[in-house]
Amino acid sequence: MNFFLLLTFVAALSDWYAVYRGWKKLEYFLKPVTMVFLLSWMLSAVGFSGIGFWFGIGLLLSMAGDIFLMLPKEQFIAGLVAFLLAHVAYIIGFNPGWPPFTPLGLFLAFVVAAIGKELYRHISAGLEKQGKTALQKPVLAYTAVIAVMLISALMTIFRAEWSLAAALTVSLGAALFMLSDAILAWNKFVAPIRNGRVMNMAAYHLGQIVLIIGVWMQVNSY
Repeated sequence: MNFFLLLTFVAALSDWYAVYRGWKKLEYFLKPVTMVFLLSWMLSAVGFSGIGFWFGIGLLLSMAGDIFLMLPKEQFIAGLVAFLLAHVAYIIGFNPGWPPFTPLGLFLAFVVAAIGKELYRHISAGLEKQGKTALQKPVLAYTAVIAVMLISALMTIFRAEWSLAAALTVSLGAALFMLSDAILAWNKFVAPIRNGRVMNMAAYHLGQIVLIIGVWMQVNSY
């Protein structure tokens, strides 16, 4: 295992424990450092050209989103925009050409869209209950974009140029990423989840790590 990837796992596990214990200062350090290690591993293992360019940009934007959401006065919209752009970068990375929709692919896209719609319905109601209706449209846009990112990852399963193992791996990573955001939004706007922040961070870090491992597998499958 590459040294930077090992550091990524160590930093992520430490961050989850810091979140669990409520050690804010350590959390503020470990959360972005985890992404620094993951980006360092990706650059050493995949490079910053070809498919690596867009996923590298996505990681940088994710790191910016992490920082915005950790500022003393949380910059929720700035963080939302940074992560939205990260998903756009991933979407471009997954789609060098028109996605090869098949009956199964269309079914998977429908399932993801239906989940996204139902999730947004609950979050929107929570925002209205909290008097934060100004956030409904930005959250709707974000939900749509992350759903497209997950669909794009799933479509790699049907792309001839992608190995099945790599496609399944990036799909799992993208699904964990969407799950992490669902946990965050539910915990913040709908109803508290026991250990919700720990679950959110675990799903987020694992999603990013697994997604980038899938990209590495694809690059090394040629």
